[in-house]
Amino acid sequence: MSSIKSRDEIKTRLNLETSRIAWRELQTYYARGNVVRVAPELDLLNVAAELAADNKAQFQHWLSQGQVGDVSPDLARAWYDRQAEVWAVVVAPWVLVQDRNDPGLH
Repeated sequence: MSSIKSRDEIKTRLNLETSRIAWRELQTYYARGNVVRVAPELDLLNVAAELAADNKAQFQHWLSQGQVGDVSPDLARAWYDRQAEVWAVVVAPWVLVQDRNDPGLH
């Protein structure tokens, strides 16, 4: 029971720290390799909470399904060129990003 409560507390805290941000403002983090793409069909807060809890098995599953991973150079350029805003949350040292408006990602 305490792990559920702590997960809920983590999600509550992360929700307060989640915001929309211009992709261009994340270029430094992207260049350092600290940006993790989260597919639009996933709940960004759930993914962040699992990362904070170091749930490697869940992350391996998402990685194998292509639902989380690196931001490809082509996608990074497309977001930059269209001045995209993404949803982002920090789970240090990672910045998780999600573009819920890009039909090409579904």
